[in-house]
Amino acid sequence: MNKNKLIIAIDGHSSCGKSTLAKALSDYFSYKFIDTGAMYRAVTLYVIQYNLIDSENQINETELRKAFEQNLINIDFRFIDRKKISETFLNNVNIETEIRGVEVSQLVSPVAKIDFVREKLVEQQRKMGQSGGIVMDGRDIGTVVFPNADLKIFLTARPDVRAKRRYDELISKGMKVTYNEIFKNIEERDFIDSNRDEAPLRKADDAVLIDNSDITREEQLKIAVDLINGKINIK
Repeated sequence: MNKNKLIIAIDGHSSCGKSTLAKALSDYFSYKFIDTGAMYRAVTLYVIQYNLIDSENQINETELRKAFEQNLINIDFRFIDRKKISETFLNNVNIETEIRGVEVSQLVSPVAKIDFVREKLVEQQRKMGQSGGIVMDGRDIGTVVFPNADLKIFLTARPDVRAKRRYDELISKGMKVTYNEIFKNIEERDFIDSNRDEAPLRKADDAVLIDNSDITREEQLKIAVDLINGKINIK
């Protein structure tokens, strides 16, 4: 097995550290990292920016579909040298900060469950990862995007743990949020993600479950690295 061509799929609940693990693995193995959650957040930001959602959170799917058809939603990832990380761009504008805020977080699940949005982004994700050597995280990577991935990890943690981590992250960035609204948002997203008709969140039958509620990032990384090395060493 070519160690430089593996496809690593990481799925799991919101705010459980999927991107943190994926970034660490991409750095460890010199793989490309694709944050699919950021892609859905980018579409959500577009919806907000262009007033494609009303006061009752009903999305104007007709206009959103037109935007895709007219190639008005262009998402890519660019490596920022001074930060040594990849960040998300929408139509050539860096949106990394905007897509991590509460407003986008509250609306991303309704946007992500729209069938044509998922179809368009899954198509892009497959193109990004078709040559291998990638770590891709999201909600349906191991079940829909790359059902034949070399390794599938399903990451999770207790809701209260995830809410505290997310709260601490946003507070550190100077955002004004409360723990209760973060916890509520996580519960709502869990329900929507797991019960949507299009590609609901679920653990693939052959995915390895990692509950990181009570382990450190370093311990989590070691578990994942050992799993990948096990795949690499298969003759």
